[in-house]
Amino acid sequence: MQGNVLSTPAIVATATADEPKISMIGTGAYLIEAPGAFDLPTQRRIWALAHAVEDWPEVREVVPGVTNLLVILKQTPEEPEQLHLRLGHEWDCARSIDLSGKTVEIPVTYGGDNATDLAAICDYSGLSDREVVRLHWQGDYTVVALGSAPGFGYLHGLDPRIYMPRKTVPSLRMLKGTVTIGGMQTGVSVLTGPNGWNSIGFAEMQMFEPTKTPPALLAPGDRVRFRPERIEL
Repeated sequence: MQGNVLSTPAIVATATADEPKISMIGTGAYLIEAPGAFDLPTQRRIWALAHAVEDWPEVREVVPGVTNLLVILKQTPEEPEQLHLRLGHEWDCARSIDLSGKTVEIPVTYGGDNATDLAAICDYSGLSDREVVRLHWQGDYTVVALGSAPGFGYLHGLDPRIYMPRKTVPSLRMLKGTVTIGGMQTGVSVLTGPNGWNSIGFAEMQMFEPTKTPPALLAPGDRVRFRPERIEL
């Protein structure tokens, strides 16, 4: 989302067990946050909602996130409460859809200099480094959303045995291409800089190239498999 966000009276509906939280962002956008914890069926419902509202005449762009959807309008709505109600109704009608994406194989060097958090994951999980690596590369992952940085894909499908909380103190300079675990998700960093996810390896493949069309290698709905090109433990 670009530009300054103007202050405006908040229009917010608090999520219940079955209803989303809908908030007006500035004067020209709505954020719809799905109820409950993250899972793939909920994400598929977010995709269905995005598909349903993207062709509304007042909508400029929809941006799916991890169990949320940002709806950017062409102009400030004359009746924001009515649009708020329409979004809620559309959520009620939305049914899970699957995006038809490509399969991407990412070669990875596991361990080595770019796996500074692997030991911490072993301590947290009680598993050996080889078990952590094996469980990671054997996973079958789905790109649920892009965000955080240009082209960064949030990947669902991590084995629960290697879930790892994000670090309370981020690494100050994690290299672009670092393969990471953050909570119940995994991904490949697309920028060099501070990062609170946990590093376990490195991928040479370029995830984002501005001169290409499209610039991001991954898209929501894509499937990802990690291939252990080398293991340095």
